[in-house]
Amino acid sequence: MMSSAEITRLDNRFQPAPAQATRLHAKPSATYADKLAETQALLRQALVDHPSVIQASSLGAEDVVITHLIQSLGLPIPAFVLDTGALHAETLALLERTQTQLGERLAVFRPVQEQVVQFVSREGQDAMYKSLELRKACCGIRKMEPLARALDGHAAWITGLRREQSNARAEVPLQDTSEARAKYNPLANWTWGDVWHYIATQAVDYNSLHDQFYPSIGCAPCTRAISLGEDFRAGRWWWEQESAKECGLHVKAEGATA
Repeated sequence: MMSSAEITRLDNRFQPAPAQATRLHAKPSATYADKLAETQALLRQALVDHPSVIQASSLGAEDVVITHLIQSLGLPIPAFVLDTGALHAETLALLERTQTQLGERLAVFRPVQEQVVQFVSREGQDAMYKSLELRKACCGIRKMEPLARALDGHAAWITGLRREQSNARAEVPLQDTSEARAKYNPLANWTWGDVWHYIATQAVDYNSLHDQFYPSIGCAPCTRAISLGEDFRAGRWWWEQESAKECGLHVKAEGATA
């Protein structure tokens, strides 16, 4: 009769190996080298145009690439992360490692705790599932208000938006000056394969949730893994209509999604 340890080892033989995002996705496009040069030039130009420019990082694949590029180019561009109080453990683990690496060059902004407590007490822990209005209210407390503090005093910011991410982002420009605060999107032209090629070749640390079929990662209650054939952002607010799938961070003042 087998011991429990032997049974466990036998069971593990039939468990699927964890998906390795680099192995699955690291497939550069034919123009990858040109896009990399374009991105490097844009990051340099952003600092020239706006010495106070700052990077907004969700610690997703795109953002860790941008952070690595900034550091490899020796650019004194700081970064910030919004710790919403509802992030996955894997995201928090990467945040801790990134803080160790960047030190004072990385700022972490959190929601006003009293506002979170009052909202949860009034609407419940699962308020985001009850209505679009409540979900956006939650995003407002956990993301939008901290974002305003993070961007205060900065004339420009850098994001990981890509045109390939969704139909709503298909027109994302490399540089957006349509609002008072300029926005740079240095990976706008990159493919998912380009992103992972950079991560693989540069050995960039990334969120382990990407190995579990999470291409787009937000708060834990509002993010799930996607299945083969699903849209890139299908795991974000999956209970809502496609047109609603933005938290507000990249929605223009006039209502057009960026």
